[in-house]
Amino acid sequence: MRALVARRLDGPDTLELIDTATPNPGPGELRIKVAATAVNPVDLAVSAGLAVQAGLTAPRAQFGLGWDVAGTVDAAGSGVDLALGTPVIGLADLLGRPLKTHAEYVVLHADAVAVAPEGLDLVAASTIPLNAITALQALRAIHAAAGETVLVTGAAGAVGGYAVELAKHQGLTTIATAGDEDEDLVRRLGADHFVRRSDDLATAVRQIIPAGVDALVDAAIVGVGAQEAVRNGGRHVHLQPGPRPPHLRAITVEQLFLHANRADLTRLVELAEAGVISTRVAETYPLADAAAAYTRLAKGGVRGRLVLIP
Repeated sequence: MRALVARRLDGPDTLELIDTATPNPGPGELRIKVAATAVNPVDLAVSAGLAVQAGLTAPRAQFGLGWDVAGTVDAAGSGVDLALGTPVIGLADLLGRPLKTHAEYVVLHADAVAVAPEGLDLVAASTIPLNAITALQALRAIHAAAGETVLVTGAAGAVGGYAVELAKHQGLTTIATAGDEDEDLVRRLGADHFVRRSDDLATAVRQIIPAGVDALVDAAIVGVGAQEAVRNGGRHVHLQPGPRPPHLRAITVEQLFLHANRADLTRLVELAEAGVISTRVAETYPLADAAAAYTRLAKGGVRGRLVLIP
């Protein structure tokens, strides 16, 4: 099979599309014939060596790339309850694997896979797992109750957009920040209030809610600048490895490291089928043109996901 890997860790120009043996699933694992696989900023980070520099994974000769996948079950090990041919979505949440989802086939643990949403094509479905599960687990981490207020930074991005949609579904009042040109998009996603990224964030938020918001989902990694908009004793979810913002004013800071699991993926499938969360595909690329997709993502400004088609 063909698979995209990073060996020289020097960005998109050094990515390699290799021919390698098709992997076989072991007990509790299944193999997916990949129909579509999204490209995410974490893939750029791995290909540039940033994951190794940050100490998130040990150096190795070859890194597989890709976290999101949609396809069909092609083979299964013992103990797997999904039948061959079942359309599925999955999430490869281990950084150090030599082969991942940017390939023609991928082997995942069955608990990292769920039946794909009915009525949604697999290209669109491939954009759900990584970003939506991050948003779902981030909102869970802030323990927000219906009627509370939440600030979502980077609300036009993939994680931020899902956080806005899920917050609306949970009955939260949402203040969303993004670029001026993204206001219509962010409001369609369900934001109650919009703050321009160019504004002083804390000042703008406190003009809406003088005491500050109850919680912060910092998808844009603004850090303490966004935390200044949180009330005393509020909650802050930090979505980046490395040092986290301090616990100022008795604010609880939770550093999220997402984890793949079928329960959360299945919940997201249900929400997609119900129209609660949406999918945004910006553009598709053949797997052979993966470097072009990585280069486009690195330039910034993409609204929606870039998707590779094997």
